[in-house]
Amino acid sequence: MPRFVVLLRGINVGRAKRIAMADLRALLADAGYSEVRTLLNSGNAVVTGPDEPTAEHARRIEGAITERTGLDVRTVVLTAEQLRAIVEAHPFADVADDGSRMMAHVHAEPPPGAGADPMAADPVAADPDRARLIGQVIYQWCPDGLLQAPPVGVPGALVTSRNWNTITKLAALL
Repeated sequence: MPRFVVLLRGINVGRAKRIAMADLRALLADAGYSEVRTLLNSGNAVVTGPDEPTAEHARRIEGAITERTGLDVRTVVLTAEQLRAIVEAHPFADVADDGSRMMAHVHAEPPPGAGADPMAADPVAADPDRARLIGQVIYQWCPDGLLQAPPVGVPGALVTSRNWNTITKLAALL
């Protein structure tokens, strides 16, 4: 059975949407996943599950969270291959020397890119020198920190952001 990476959006940030990682592991196991491992305390997990589309896994996990906790938590699920491709495609590896300042903004679906739709806004236009859209990820090098970086992305898109340290630790868990 294939491995998947589960990225919960907005978990354990501030005081809202608190879920203990032990509870998340139990919830994922009860939802039919095995070999469940969590990383950090911010809604990152690696699981083994049925060979189904990632969107189906996301719906199942979101439903299980709502049923168990009452929280509405949007979820992005990646295959092991997708996460490995994200790591391999890193466009700023030659300059991004601090993994805590290198961001991967992971979309549930590929956002429209510059030129894909002439009516769509360029999701990296605000930071063209330090942001690149590759597939479903906007890579953004934030040498002065994320809070100082220009905002990138597509308004209304389901996206969750992780720093490069977290991305590579998740890849190692696979």
